[in-house]
Amino acid sequence: MSILNIKPETFLFSDDGKIPNSKFPLVVYRNAFSERSLQGAAWIEQRFESNNWTNSWRNGVFSYHHYHSISHEVLAVYAGNALLHMGGEKGEKITVNAGDILIIPAGVGHKKQDASADFAVVGAYPNGSDYDILRGEPGDRPKAQQNIARVPMPELDPLYGKSGELSKIWI
Repeated sequence: MSILNIKPETFLFSDDGKIPNSKFPLVVYRNAFSERSLQGAAWIEQRFESNNWTNSWRNGVFSYHHYHSISHEVLAVYAGNALLHMGGEKGEKITVNAGDILIIPAGVGHKKQDASADFAVVGAYPNGSDYDILRGEPGDRPKAQQNIARVPMPELDPLYGKSGELSKIWI
């Protein structure tokens, strides 16, 4: 399995009144790993674990806008493709394909707009942290903003470890 040295794309989303988003940008590594299907899922889980992104799971992405206020999240597409709506209703729609990795800062909204029948991701969290699921309901905001402000910076990039771009981007 080879990891390509990919320069990440970044996307910064403003608070839209419902989804708080983040001062840190969404980071997307395109075609960052070559293995696909179940072998790709197993490989990426091991890679994430070696860089201390654990509490992993396999599935898809919810089809409603949501965000996490107590943890950052990484998603690695190991099969299929999807159109993800990032940053809430006023955000941006991004096509992702098998091999792509998204590092989603706490507070950044995400939802699956459309996907191929075989679309699947591995998700994980820095230091194996827990996560919550908030949908931008009116009562969420004060506590969510406090939580987001307390989420620590990840020690390592989930794909590249110490040599990754994450610490340079999330300054």
